[in-house]
Amino acid sequence: MTPPVKHAYASSAVGTRAVRWIQGSPALSEITDDVARPLNAWPGKGWFACFLAAFTALSIGMACVTYQVATGIGTWGLNKTVGWAFDITNFVFWVGIGHAGTLISAILLLFRQKWRTSINRSAEAMTIFAVMCAALFPLIHMGRPWLAFFVLPYPNSRGPLWVNFRSPLLWDVFAINTYLTISLVFWYVGMIPDFATLRDRATGIRKQIYGILCMGWNGSHRTWSRYETLSLILAGLATPLVISVHSIVSMDFATSILPGWHTTLFPPYFVAGAVYSGFGMVMTLLILTRQLMHLEAYITHRHLDAMAKVMLLTGSIVALSYATEFFSAWLSGNMYEQAAIFGRAIGPYAWAFWTMFACNVLTPQVLWLRRVRGSIPTLFVISILVNIGMWFERFVIIVTSLHQSYLPSSWVMYRPTMIEVGTLIGSFGLFFTCFLLFIRLLPMIAMWEIKGGAGAVDHVETKHG
Repeated sequence: MTPPVKHAYASSAVGTRAVRWIQGSPALSEITDDVARPLNAWPGKGWFACFLAAFTALSIGMACVTYQVATGIGTWGLNKTVGWAFDITNFVFWVGIGHAGTLISAILLLFRQKWRTSINRSAEAMTIFAVMCAALFPLIHMGRPWLAFFVLPYPNSRGPLWVNFRSPLLWDVFAINTYLTISLVFWYVGMIPDFATLRDRATGIRKQIYGILCMGWNGSHRTWSRYETLSLILAGLATPLVISVHSIVSMDFATSILPGWHTTLFPPYFVAGAVYSGFGMVMTLLILTRQLMHLEAYITHRHLDAMAKVMLLTGSIVALSYATEFFSAWLSGNMYEQAAIFGRAIGPYAWAFWTMFACNVLTPQVLWLRRVRGSIPTLFVISILVNIGMWFERFVIIVTSLHQSYLPSSWVMYRPTMIEVGTLIGSFGLFFTCFLLFIRLLPMIAMWEIKGGAGAVDHVETKHG
């Protein structure tokens, strides 16, 4: 199912030279063969090794969560002062990871950025799996997850017990569910033309399954026209979510009066950090999958270079946010605010702060060098360091602001237990298990977009050649 060539695709041409985002000049049937091959072939040893590691981590997490639910959240290292720690740190971290998928699939689509075509499907899948991981932690933190339906505003007989719409914690419920719904719809709609292509090539039960999933797609010009209109509408609906979801998450902290949290900087700061960490995870996954699935011709050095530039931009914004926090604390003259902010750098959790600073501020600055952006092993290491740094950023924000409150008699150190560490490991296991299953069961690259771009480039080259 090849989309008709439109001027939007041909706009990548500069003068008489057309910009190619894939290696070589594969025929349209070759593109289908290359992308569909992992769906039909038996997985290799590399995939099985990664899946075994991910499933082992998931099993550890499931065991820890089961024990915690059966015993109670007293199995965590929380105390009378630090009521949020690993659980909310992981929640904010995973919500941030999902932001790159929406930005790549929605915002870059509206801006007609052609480099998104090879990576948007994987990024969208990553968004869904990351939001699933994020949603688990508030449920676990409740202690009684079977009562989670209490947050839904439905008619009940519990008297005055009703959801409090003024609470940012309730805003999270609606923001995350809206985000997950739009992301799922956008992800599925994007795969409909590819399901039709797979339907036409499959036999037996697989043909019936793909026939149901493609919803009767016939590839007519009318169908393509309506499909592109729907894609733009969904992109327009999803774009505000990139800003709103993590802004709402930041309100969990910014609307409090706690020093270190009560600041108007948090919404843009959190959004920039979310995109930063999200692109770091996208780069980690794509560097691995392009090697495991032999898709180097479609996920090229140019894609990785473009993502590295986005990481450089958002990492610089995050660094500016750190500097703004310290400057605002110094300028305010508020002794409590100064103690909270400066205590991060020289207090008992200084090791976490400087780990965050090294990974988030110093590491991305090497991306100014083209030689660094052209080295795939170096980019892989940087992407991992970015995600380590962004996790520590959330830990520093939450724990260092809580463990020393207004009353010195309430000051206490927080130390995570093995149950909390195991739950964190399990969330990564869930994420990578879902992603590894995704790349084996569904097309991880949008075939129809690659074909449309390749057809437009060939058309431009023929016209000017």
